[in-house]
Amino acid sequence: MPPTAPHDRPAPTPASAGQALDRIDLHLIRVLHMVLVERSVSRAALRLGMHQPAVSAALRRLRRLTGDPLLVRSGAAMVLTDAAVQMIEPTAQLLQSAQQLFGQAQAFDPLQTTRQFNLAASDYLDPLFLPRLVADIKHRAPQAHVAIHALTHEADYRGQLASGEIDLVVGNWLQPPADLHLARLLSDEVVCLVSTRHPAVRRGWDVAQWLAAEHIAPMPTHLGARGIIDQMLDRQGLARNIVARSAYFGLIPAIVADSLLVLTTGRQYCERVAAQLPLAILPCPVAMPPLLYYQLWHERCHASPAVRWLRERVRSAAAPPHG
Repeated sequence: MPPTAPHDRPAPTPASAGQALDRIDLHLIRVLHMVLVERSVSRAALRLGMHQPAVSAALRRLRRLTGDPLLVRSGAAMVLTDAAVQMIEPTAQLLQSAQQLFGQAQAFDPLQTTRQFNLAASDYLDPLFLPRLVADIKHRAPQAHVAIHALTHEADYRGQLASGEIDLVVGNWLQPPADLHLARLLSDEVVCLVSTRHPAVRRGWDVAQWLAAEHIAPMPTHLGARGIIDQMLDRQGLARNIVARSAYFGLIPAIVADSLLVLTTGRQYCERVAAQLPLAILPCPVAMPPLLYYQLWHERCHASPAVRWLRERVRSAAAPPHG
């Protein structure tokens, strides 16, 4: 009989549950998780400290065990199959449980750790928060690495937390996600930032004048999303006149200083930037609850001493200065 053509070969058949358990070790799960997170055999090998052929061999073994290709090519990139996407969170939880089971999770020492702490954060907070946090981490854990990721409309922070790509998310939500652990960091009064040339600096404003003024706001995090200020206004049946948006929140104060636009946000942020530019802080004529800032984390790392330490550092950096 002629040999079977490649395209006629049957798909690999997954092992039965009992057979699969007999063939799986924790190292194989670790390789699987890293390949899924990195979506690259070469990058996974680098992070695991392994040679690429060894990771490729492990991937072939995993494909036989699961009956699924796991990682497939799409143009110039590699993408995960549907089955592989569903494996990211279970493999992370399994590795975390193994660390706890064998006591490795108790070995965290800030002075000795070389791990990388990954945070996703908005830049709506006090501009000194992140610099203060990074300086504190490096002072207490001098060999550690720190990566600050942006909270943008492209970022899926829930997926990043579940996969271990990030350890914590810091930001403000009107209603924080219910499926994540959270700790409240601080509350901040809603105020308005305007140029010192703005007419409202001299004459003040009422609700109607404030709503009719030209406002600038950050870009929505995703299509159709409403910012927190506008969600608060929605609840009162009000709408403001937004004529400008910026994906770069840090540039908005300079835009406001050179225009008659109004930025409405937290007092801590406004006080920092008003000290640097010709800006004035005015009360918001619409009664609004304070902005609430939280840190969020996934069950995957809830018991991790390293991430617990990181959460304490975030809490400390967000606390108001003494005196």
